[in-house]
Amino acid sequence: MTNQLETLRSMTTVVADTGDLALMRKYQPTDATTNPTLILNAVQQPAYRPILDRVIRDNGNASTIELADQLLVAFGREILDIIPGRVSTEVDARLSFDTQASIERARQLIQMYEAAGVDRERVLIKLASTWEGIQAARELEAEGIRCNMTLLFCLPQALACAQAKVQLISPFVGRIYDWHKKAAGKSWDESANAGANDPGVQSVERIYNYYKTYDIPTQVMGASFRNIGQIQALAGCDLLTISPALLEQLQNETAPLTRRLDEERAKAAAPQWQASNEVAFRSQLNEDAMATEKLAEGIRVFCADARKLDELIVQAQRA
Repeated sequence: MTNQLETLRSMTTVVADTGDLALMRKYQPTDATTNPTLILNAVQQPAYRPILDRVIRDNGNASTIELADQLLVAFGREILDIIPGRVSTEVDARLSFDTQASIERARQLIQMYEAAGVDRERVLIKLASTWEGIQAARELEAEGIRCNMTLLFCLPQALACAQAKVQLISPFVGRIYDWHKKAAGKSWDESANAGANDPGVQSVERIYNYYKTYDIPTQVMGASFRNIGQIQALAGCDLLTISPALLEQLQNETAPLTRRLDEERAKAAAPQWQASNEVAFRSQLNEDAMATEKLAEGIRVFCADARKLDELIVQAQRA
């Protein structure tokens, strides 16, 4: 009997949201995404400590920042030995408001991959969807460096990414859901806000419909899921990046799964065209409390984990 994970693969590119190589081998995704939190969690497992030790041994004179990037690339290379597609590697979140520094760090990551024999077409550089991050992506894309825009919570961010001609965006379903649930407090009705009515699902669907209506080639990859209902409600999206726990649930679920997103339905919705520029981006983002708060919070969390990863590297050097 076909399970929902197999059915989902027939309509959506399934991406693994993990740094755990064993789980990637188990679920065989097409692509994989990583971030500082996932790499931090992975490298603390005994099975993956040798990767950190090898990076330190092979780059003895490198700074902590350089070692962190080498570690990200080392995990990326391991991942690419398992999957047929692309790996997303994140630029240090501490550079989220520095366009030029983000560009330079992205170029360094690509150079590290290419020095290791990895074609740049197999790598997506992840950048936060700040105005500065999006402008960095604009220049990188023009150089042939493909980008995955993360920490994306609203249509104005997606419009700016489309104008920058980025390869892919990652709207965060679960974190949008988290914000609305917390804001509603005791009045939150879980069943009334499930599936297609989930505010995170609706945000991704809105972006998907807009992109397809106006033939925008940037791919939409739903991310940050809290339950399989959110995934089921986005079946048909270009890509979905899913944690191992939810991949397991989908694999164990045999009820029929139907496509919810497709180009015809998107164009029938015919969302109104919107202009996008820096003033519109900043004004509309400021008006959206959820997007403003979750973007800032996400950057803070990734920065904190980047610092923890730095500390772990320093401790490993001393060991």
